Amino acid sequence: MGRMSSDLEQPAASTGQAAANDYDSFAEAYAAETESNLINGYYTRPAILDLVGDVAGRRVLDVGCGAGALMVALRERGAFVTGVDSSVRMLELARERLGDDTALHAADLSRPLPFADGAFDDVIACLVLHYLEDWAAPLAELRRVLVPGGRLVAAVNHPFVRKLADPEADYFATHAWSEEYTFGGQRAVLRLWHRPLHAMTGAFGAAGFRIVVVSEPAPAPGAREVFPEVAGMGSEAFLCFLFFVLEAV
Repeated sequence: MGRMSSDLEQPAASTGQAAANDYDSFAEAYAAETESNLINGYYTRPAILDLVGDVAGRRVLDVGCGAGALMVALRERGAFVTGVDSSVRMLELARERLGDDTALHAADLSRPLPFADGAFDDVIACLVLHYLEDWAAPLAELRRVLVPGGRLVAAVNHPFVRKLADPEADYFATHAWSEEYTFGGQRAVLRLWHRPLHAMTGAFGAAGFRIVVVSEPAPAPGAREVFPEVAGMGSEAFLCFLFFVLEAV
């Protein structure tokens, strides 16, 4: 959970030969390729850090923490960080990187999280929710572990991208789709859920969140120099993910 494709190229059609979302099987390849690539290193991670702002002294939960790249950045900014992920191998990589004293837990948003009510000031769910068919219980759980007024910072697949990629798809229906990606030369099948924008915002409100920010950011400074394909897009930004800052009310 909590991770997504490594580049802007269209993935090949799924062969069905690999188990979907089996991050344990390609954790090392994924972590290496997404460390400083365009989509993760120069787009998603910087956007999340910009949105979360000053976290010094704040208790931050990274849901779908993967190999811990975002946790490192948050800790450098003075946050008290905790990470959860459903991939055991990803958590092993995160521990190697962050140290044995880091709070890391194997957890899945389909089940209750192992934390007390109001345990965190901020929760980050970066590229996590689009793996889930039902958002009601997971969002309620994230609201539970936040203090009143705490923030949920989330990034999900932009709903318009699915329609652009597959014009025959029903934009207004919540539906699953699977595709095959390549991370560091290793194939992986990801199964994701499309939902329209109104379904996202409705789910946030039903779970007790107020939408503070909706963002469609540009890549971080320097991306155009490192990745020439960005300069050829004719715009400072590109359509990829949708970012939210939500307040627990």
